[in-house]
Amino acid sequence: MSASKPKLAMYWAASCGGCEIALANIDEVLLEVDQHFDFMFCPCLLDTKTKDIEALPDGDIFLTLFNGALRTEENREMAELLRRKSKVFVAFGACAATGGIPALANQHGLQHLLDTVFLNAPSVENAARLIPQPICHVTDGELALPAFLPRVLAVHEAVSVDYTMPGCPPEPEQIIAVIRHVASGAALPPLGTWLGCSSRAVCSECPREKRGVLAARLLRPYEAIPEAGWCLVEQGFACLGPATRGGCHALCPTANMPCTGCYGALDATADPGASALTALAAAVDPGKLAGKDEEALHRRIKHALSGVADPLGTFYRYSLAATVLAERKPEVEQ
Repeated sequence: MSASKPKLAMYWAASCGGCEIALANIDEVLLEVDQHFDFMFCPCLLDTKTKDIEALPDGDIFLTLFNGALRTEENREMAELLRRKSKVFVAFGACAATGGIPALANQHGLQHLLDTVFLNAPSVENAARLIPQPICHVTDGELALPAFLPRVLAVHEAVSVDYTMPGCPPEPEQIIAVIRHVASGAALPPLGTWLGCSSRAVCSECPREKRGVLAARLLRPYEAIPEAGWCLVEQGFACLGPATRGGCHALCPTANMPCTGCYGALDATADPGASALTALAAAVDPGKLAGKDEEALHRRIKHALSGVADPLGTFYRYSLAATVLAERKPEVEQ
């Protein structure tokens, strides 16, 4: 470790590991990182121990990229430790920013989740019906596992976050731009800024043609093959591009896949799911409803929205921890 270089750290909490892959995907720019920083903590890539971080003076790490949501007590403890040891603390990726995929577990109680994973999943054989416990006594002593938090948290719910860099994962060129800006010594943006993303919607970057037509209804992905070059929303696919921050160069729509919203809500003050639903509802043809009775109207709306089989998983795929639904009481345990 060089005393003359600022320290850079990255941590992996409750996430898939894609954020580490995105960092590795900056390729030869990693050599620039090595020139400007001591990359000294990343459990996925380096053998630095937690005790080494605990021994550092507070604020000794210049920049920490913290990815992943907070699912366990260990995740929260590491967020608190790295926040204390870091000058600049970045919520890196969708899971850290707003809870991500792990936070979809918040729609059910914790016991329901454990029962599903360890007892009721079709592939599980667990005749003794054992569920891992925080403390387990065995012949040679005591085993300890980090306890689950009551619900999955976005990182800002536990510690102060200086900046947020969204994406599942953030795009390598955006990571490069942020690291080069920090390394240059230029003034940092105002605290609270979202980095590596645009203030305009994904649609502004999407090359697909907008024909100004309304979709007959929303489609499930298996129901049709998208027509090349034509706006997915106008074809009836649940593409969240109209309500999602840009910065990804519309990679998913360009590859015939609807945007799923990983860069976060376009309007930071609005509920992301409600914004996405509103955008899609405005793209669906309501039909000729004048004079129709209530039952006919209900059938029409149900038919138009039938392509959204999982509303929470569609409209809150990455954001359930950080929305108005975050504190909703879970379903009663069965």
